[in-house]
Amino acid sequence: MRTTASSLLALATAVAALPSPVNKRACDAAVKLDAGSNIFEKYNLHANSFYRGEVEAAIANLKDTSLADAAKKVGEVGSFLWLDTIANIEKLTTELATDIPCDNIFGLVIYDLPGRDCAAKASNGELAVGELPRYKTEYIDVIAGILKEHPNQAFALIIEPDSLPNLVTNSDLKACQDSEAGYEEGVAYALKELNLDNVVMYIDAGHGGWLGWNDNLKPGAQGLAKVYKAAGSPSQVRGISTNIAGWNSWDETPGEFSDASDAQWNKAQNEKLYTEMFGAELKSAGMPNHAIVDTGRNAVTGLREEWGNWCNVNGAGFGVRPTADTGSELVDAFVWGKPGGESDGTSDSSATRYDSFCGKPDAFKPSPEAGQWNQEYFEMLLKNAKPKF
Repeated sequence: MRTTASSLLALATAVAALPSPVNKRACDAAVKLDAGSNIFEKYNLHANSFYRGEVEAAIANLKDTSLADAAKKVGEVGSFLWLDTIANIEKLTTELATDIPCDNIFGLVIYDLPGRDCAAKASNGELAVGELPRYKTEYIDVIAGILKEHPNQAFALIIEPDSLPNLVTNSDLKACQDSEAGYEEGVAYALKELNLDNVVMYIDAGHGGWLGWNDNLKPGAQGLAKVYKAAGSPSQVRGISTNIAGWNSWDETPGEFSDASDAQWNKAQNEKLYTEMFGAELKSAGMPNHAIVDTGRNAVTGLREEWGNWCNVNGAGFGVRPTADTGSELVDAFVWGKPGGESDGTSDSSATRYDSFCGKPDAFKPSPEAGQWNQEYFEMLLKNAKPKF
């Protein structure tokens, strides 16, 4: 079945209209996830209290108070919690102290590699190249220990956004060359240590405008498969995550950049095509190839000047809500990976972490540091949401 943008909107609207279950209890027995099946058909993506808290604070500061009712609904949408520093692991323990319904799966983004985001300044991490021992003992081991202490809770993990794709597309940058060994060993270690019965994992694979190029598809898939095999081919790896914190359409045809002068070199003009093409290469390389796709902010297309522009795209809107009804056998679910309203990076050119992409004409300004709340941007996402809240 071919899923069109209009059919997705109708589907998401119907799903959003369903009554929410109430008074569901936490699981009273150990969870065992079958990574050979689509776990999102059984579990709902958990709406964590941290994003809900950000949204509630935003409601109190709305410039357009007519958005209040719609904004409340955003806080109830399931989204992934980013563990992007060692200190932020505390958010995981805090959330697990609440009574999470048994039919919810808690989404976590594992994101703290040494030399993180080697090709971008806005989201550089706390660990320097060479600090792999700290990544293992102070970050991954601690998270693994917490997950083991909560066997009755289901978890879905996105493993290190942007890391392995950078090794393919930015191999000419010294920072990425210096990070290569740490990225590969770090991701393999994470996959091995987090390979638990109550966990399913998706290794990040960028998006169609990144690894979808003819020359990048095979090397990209082989790079992921290499690390997957180095980890011992963990049983709980389901496949890949794509478009995390991204803007690409799911199935817009022709694609947003199909008229570009170099379009002939990239047939992955939307994420549906990308998951199919990259998935075929993954299968050939000997790695599981199912996917989850971030639709959190991709409701509006035609906003970017270039495919590679990634920072706080102006005019964006909240996209399709999390659902397992994707119309694709390869794609397990549409998810909200990036919490909408949190900045991608600062537009202050004098800031240490300023990245020129955040100063481009198609980037929203002003914007604060990566991860910080941007009230005006949140209201824009809400106004431009498709389907509407």
